[in-house]
Amino acid sequence: MDSQQILVALTGVLVLGIGSQWLASRLKLPSILLLLAAGVVAGPATGFIVPKQLFGDLLLPMVSLAIAIILFEGAMTLRLSELKLIGRPLFMLLTIGVAITGALTALAASYVLQFGLTESILLGTVLTVTGPTVVGPLLQHIRPIGKVGPLARWEGIVVDPIGAILAVLAFAAARAVETAELNDAAMSGVTGFLATFLVGTVLGLISAWCLREVLKRHWVSDHLDSPLALAMVLLTFTSANLLHHEAGLVAVTVMGLALANQHKVSVSRIIDFKENLTVLLISCLFVVLTARLELDSVASFGWRGLAFLALMILVVRPVSVMISTVGCGLPMSERLFLSWLAPRGIVAAAVASVFSAEMPNGSSFVAAAFVVIVGTVVVYGLTAGWVARKLGLSIANPQGVLFASAHAGARAIASALQNLEIPVRLVDTNRAHIRAAQMEGLPTFFGNILSEELDDIDLGGIGRLFAMTRNSEVNILAVHRGEELFERKECYRLSIPLGSLGRTDVGREALTGRILFSEQATYEELDRRFAAGEIVKTTRLSEEFTLDEFREQYPDALLLFAVDSSGSLTILTTDTETEPVVDQTVVALVSSV
Repeated sequence: MDSQQILVALTGVLVLGIGSQWLASRLKLPSILLLLAAGVVAGPATGFIVPKQLFGDLLLPMVSLAIAIILFEGAMTLRLSELKLIGRPLFMLLTIGVAITGALTALAASYVLQFGLTESILLGTVLTVTGPTVVGPLLQHIRPIGKVGPLARWEGIVVDPIGAILAVLAFAAARAVETAELNDAAMSGVTGFLATFLVGTVLGLISAWCLREVLKRHWVSDHLDSPLALAMVLLTFTSANLLHHEAGLVAVTVMGLALANQHKVSVSRIIDFKENLTVLLISCLFVVLTARLELDSVASFGWRGLAFLALMILVVRPVSVMISTVGCGLPMSERLFLSWLAPRGIVAAAVASVFSAEMPNGSSFVAAAFVVIVGTVVVYGLTAGWVARKLGLSIANPQGVLFASAHAGARAIASALQNLEIPVRLVDTNRAHIRAAQMEGLPTFFGNILSEELDDIDLGGIGRLFAMTRNSEVNILAVHRGEELFERKECYRLSIPLGSLGRTDVGREALTGRILFSEQATYEELDRRFAAGEIVKTTRLSEEFTLDEFREQYPDALLLFAVDSSGSLTILTTDTETEPVVDQTVVALVSSV
């Protein structure tokens, strides 16, 4: 290819990838579906993109580095505190569950797809991974209640390096079986697995500590924080791989997990940078890897491909989940939902593409992996939400509230809602506020309400946003962010004091977000009332004690909410036409005397 063709092809990869992401967001579809379609059209269908000619020997190293960045970014969304709730079932899924998945998948590949021993074992290990790039958006859309959300997110990220390492070891073991060196294969497999995790863990922890110290001591300028972190991730990945084959994926996962859970320095800028970079990498990778697919290999499976996919969805995943989670304390509804949530994504595609070069039947191997990737994304993407609702793990009209702030006033209001069994979660970058909320038993998330990391927190039962920070501009931006997660009508903010936005005040009527409670309910006004000793009071209205009598008793009360007997929450805003009635519980800010 000449330089002009290369330029056009590279531009095409980027435009197709980002364009597919944009169109998927508009159509409310899993982005992987459109990315795969774009790759098929640009690659085998039209020949517009030919990855082998475009990248040559650089393709697989580039894919490996991109996967390292994606896993690092995913690991930075994990919180060790969640392991208190999901530690045991997670461990069982990552051990017994992975073993069952690999064994059953290998059997299905051998008997249904008629693969050889090496291909069957290798495909079994490759497809033990799920897909954090697909699981995350699905969980964001479904917002399941209980442990299943964080459990699926942890599994989707941590299982990726495990699956990649097992694929390497399985490949070596299968070759050893073919040469009848069974004892050596078993011993080298065990020692290789342990050595890979040991090298990766140690190097990941060292790299995280070094980066933290550099940031803590301000040895680099702020604008270099993210580029330095990127360089450290790639250096860690490559160094670990040089020390021990495939230890790099473990190293970057441990590095991201360690950085996300330390409290010495802020890594918000790094997280923001990695989120944007990850979207770019995923978009381009899917297009490029799918463009390598040979459609004839997919078509050659015929009914066997569909049968293999059906076994993966209807047998392999349910059996592995049901057996591995016995006695782990998970309700049957959550076990059933986990049995119906195992979409494969970019890691499975990348690992399959890497190993296809090692096999004479590489095109069929990659085709089998892509059949499962496409099939699981379609099936789970279209049905997982319905399944969650049928199992009582998702609510069609969630009543819970996400608070953008954890200051004293927000905590008092959130506590009142929680006492009425309305789910709440408070997000704040002020660690003192977060600690105070945790002491009061309120679910929290330490982070920026404007960050994409918000997509990864547990929003089970949450359907509304309250932007209640001190900063009016942040509240406006938080509403914009909330509109990506909830319906526009469910995003609220505090009123803005007249003139507080300066020159932007001329466009007040165009500001987004419904105003909470009243035009007078600014942050300053609420802060003044709480400082004066006012409290949030819940009162059940009845024939004997109506709203009029409540107002007579509390003439200066600020009405906040009304909750009916079914638990439906009505936020009293400037555009609310109804008032609390008999048999509803009114929540209001009143004088304590």
